Amino acid sequence: MLEEINHTVAYIQNKISLVPEVGIILGTGLGGLAKEIEIENVIEYSEIPNFPVSTVEGHSGKLIVGKLGGKKVVAMQGRFHYYEGYSMKKVTFPVRVMKLLGIQTLIVSNASGGVNANFEIGDLMIINDHINFFPEHPLNGKNLAEFGPRFPDMSEAYDKKIIAKAKKVARLNNIKVQEGVYLGLSGPTFETPAEYRMVKILGADAVGMSTVPEVIVARHMQLPCFAISIITDLGVEGKIVKITHEEVQEVAFHAEKKMTILIKELIKEL
Repeated sequence: MLEEINHTVAYIQNKISLVPEVGIILGTGLGGLAKEIEIENVIEYSEIPNFPVSTVEGHSGKLIVGKLGGKKVVAMQGRFHYYEGYSMKKVTFPVRVMKLLGIQTLIVSNASGGVNANFEIGDLMIINDHINFFPEHPLNGKNLAEFGPRFPDMSEAYDKKIIAKAKKVARLNNIKVQEGVYLGLSGPTFETPAEYRMVKILGADAVGMSTVPEVIVARHMQLPCFAISIITDLGVEGKIVKITHEEVQEVAFHAEKKMTILIKELIKEL
């Protein structure tokens, strides 16, 4: 895998002139942040050696390199999921690549279902911790000591200093934010009412099908992480309704403006 990562890094470095400081992963329906980037180069995933390809609607499948908030960034417009049939090593492969390209911070966004009764559809939730319920761990197998230790510490998966800066940015821009724990499930089904109850009992505030693997791999490499969810549906008893992927995309699209402001202004503060 190390050879594949180095091969991919060399290919991308040959296409760009800047060294990115911040890596960004944009989730379902959240690709619009890319419009704010002063673009130097756009590379289709299909052109990048060893890269997976996005197969989910709402994930356009492009690597965007440029400047945002005065910082040099590399943004994934579309991510990869375990439910697409990729191994966890493939799902998290781009995080390894971004680290070797030079990033010092990882920012991740997603669409998720809220189980906290205080949440509303369209809310932004800053993730302060997670519960990993994926059936495969991204660090299974031989440890790559070049990246990190066999048993990485996860006591601060989401950087407290960056969270504090994000909350300050939200206050200054009158953006309502929630904060809570994210639970990662494999999908691709949306949760049953009983599964939503389980998520709540386990201590999470929101549930989704991504983010946790990428953050685990980032922390293995000592990359500080910040993650944010758009609450696109509610798994709260009495408020559970039939949901489709198209509706999730629609809610994410309408809430994206707030998230774009928050992330752009946060990057200025890093």
